[in-house]
Amino acid sequence: MFLNANDVQLGRGEPIKDTARVLGRMVHGAIIRTFDHQDVIDFSKYSEIPTINALTDEEHPCQILADLLTMKELVGGWEDKKVVFAGDGDCNMGRSWAWAAKHLEFELVIAAPLEFQPDAAFMERLGEAPVILTEDIELAAERADVLYTDTWVSMGKEAEAEARLEALAPFQIHSNLVKKANPGAIVQHCLPAYRGKEITEELLEGHAHEIFQQAENRLHAQKAVLIALRKEHSQG
Repeated sequence: MFLNANDVQLGRGEPIKDTARVLGRMVHGAIIRTFDHQDVIDFSKYSEIPTINALTDEEHPCQILADLLTMKELVGGWEDKKVVFAGDGDCNMGRSWAWAAKHLEFELVIAAPLEFQPDAAFMERLGEAPVILTEDIELAAERADVLYTDTWVSMGKEAEAEARLEALAPFQIHSNLVKKANPGAIVQHCLPAYRGKEITEELLEGHAHEIFQQAENRLHAQKAVLIALRKEHSQG
């Protein structure tokens, strides 16, 4: 069942905790894709049902699961691997990669202009983790096993598009960066891709198999999440 804000009372100003209390009595789980991360937290708390974060302004855990599955398939997993995230490192994907690196203990380098690196408050929440922040994308790419990028203009940032494109232009991923990476390194993009901006046309087409395998894995990873939550909820 698909519901947007206008299909329920949220569209009329109802607090999300009240909507959550109602839906929690009608369905066995919820998947929420929204802007405000706190909405997902509140819905989960007040609905008391399994709640999946399908995307917020702070995190994108479902995408990361698909990315990790792709790493396992194409580079043998994440142990002793180096992932480079280039571009807007303070976006939901940059932050999600940081959490993954912390919990799975692989090396993550976020290459971004200083103003687009994860802020101090996030890094404090993250705590001790194998995450390096740098403004040197050339150095970051050395020995990389995964070169990863995302759109430079995330949802809610459209008004900043011109300034973002200018500031992030030096952090485009291209074939010369791949040459600095480890042999067999893969290129990943969570899509949609804006060719000629965060990634060159040549690089995307040259690594299309990897990128679209990553896209397919969103389906498989999310099926696994649903199965796991169903089992956990039924046992609880």
